[in-house]
Amino acid sequence: QVQLVESGGGLVQAGGSLRLSCAASGRTFSDYHMGWFRQAPGKERRFVAGISGSGLTTYYADSVKGRFTISRDNAKNTVYLQMNSLKPEDTAVYYCNSVGRFGVWDPLDAWGQGTVVTVSS
Repeated sequence: QVQLVESGGGLVQAGGSLRLSCAASGRTFSDYHMGWFRQAPGKERRFVAGISGSGLTTYYADSVKGRFTISRDNAKNTVYLQMNSLKPEDTAVYYCNSVGRFGVWDPLDAWGQGTVVTVSS
């Protein structure tokens, strides 16, 4: 059974940075594309960024393009999200998941507990 454990969230001022991590276990990590998603209070969970299994291809939602960077370390079974120039509207619970199809970003596994990011103005 796949387990996903997100970490690295916190409280930061607008313009600041955070680096999120997601440790995965239970399958061959490099075989799967990975994605970061977020759910703001009172809103649906939405895709933020995705990365191919090899790590060579990435994709971003327009709202974070140029500010966030997704990366992965397949030797450590970990995917990262570097978030710079944070805005109050980035406030959300952030989740990672394996995704079935690159470009579709359909999550495959049960969601982890997520990590809370709060950006103050």
